This record gives sequence, C-alpha cells and structure tokens, in this order.
Amino acid sequence: MIIDEKHNPWTTLSSKDIYQNPWIKVREDQVLNPRGGKGIYGVVSFKNKAIGIIPVDDEGYTYLVGQYRYALNEYSWEIPMGGGLIENDLLASAKRELQEETGFTAEKWTNIARLHTSNSVTDEEGFVFLAQELKAGETAFEETEELHIRKVHFEEAVRMVMDNQITDAISVAGILKAAILLQQDQKA
Repeated sequence: MIIDEKHNPWTTLSSKDIYQNPWIKVREDQVLNPRGGKGIYGVVSFKNKAIGIIPVDDEGYTYLVGQYRYALNEYSWEIPMGGGLIENDLLASAKRELQEETGFTAEKWTNIARLHTSNSVTDEEGFVFLAQELKAGETAFEETEELHIRKVHFEEAVRMVMDNQITDAISVAGILKAAILLQQDQKA
C-alpha cells in the first residue's frame, strides 16, 4: 500500500479567529472531515517555538527546573525550557533559556529532537537541545517564573520519567532521547 503523505483529506470551508493574546491564537474552522461530514475544528496556534534544553555536566548530572504550572494546577519538574520567537534562531533561543533558568552557559550544543505537542489541537512545534561543557553563572528569571533548580544525576532524571514524576511531554521525550544518545556516545 502506497501512502500519499502530502494528501490532506480535510477540507476547510471557513476559518474564524476566536481569541488571541501575545502567546497564542485560537481559531475555529468549519470543515469537511475525511469522510465528507461537516464539522468544526478548533486549533491553537502558538506564536513561539517551544525550546527545551537538557544540560549535562562533566560528571553526568543534569539540572531540572521545578515550578507550579497554572494550567495543570500542580507542581511540575521539567527540563529548562521556554519559548523562542518563530523568526529567531533556535540555538540562540536555547542559549538564552538555559542561562535565564539555570544560570549555565554551554560550549557544546546538539539539537536532538523536533516534536509536536498535542498535535490534534495545536500546531506547536518544539525542539530539544543537549547542552554540554557547562559553565555556571547567574539566573535571570522572568516575572512570571518562580523556579527551583534541582541537580540530579542524569540516570535519576530517567527514573523520574519512568516513575511519572516528570510528565511534561517535551521533558519526557527529550530525556529519553538524550538517554539513548548519551548511551551510544559512551559505547563509541
């Protein structure tokens, strides 16, 4: 069976912006679904790229960021992350986020993942970088951030993912992918 991955089986009849703020836009589309039925589709469009960073020091430790997530109404341990304007360089955004949230700068950067979060309702695109050869510095938290930094061995971060102590999608995907890549580097 040959699959045409470029074929879009949906037909957009009309599109209407419902809400907008500096970070997101919500629209409602009137559509014909793949079987021809009429319906609506709500889409959340992000005005930033999601940028996650996994800092790993020379001794195999990483640094998690903890904060209370308003939308979830619960505390969350995550990799350092934030938004980078769509038109900005991804690496420049990653370097800024790492310094703001942990104080670290890094000499070695590797883009390890491109991913989509909740792709049934949003067009958000995320990227994860592995940051190595770290140098300590000062944090620069944003006004909306009350962050706590937790130093854990990278293996502990993987265990936290496996035990559902880390549930943020970008963090989970990034940590697990970095674990495989770091393991491959050790074998090489």
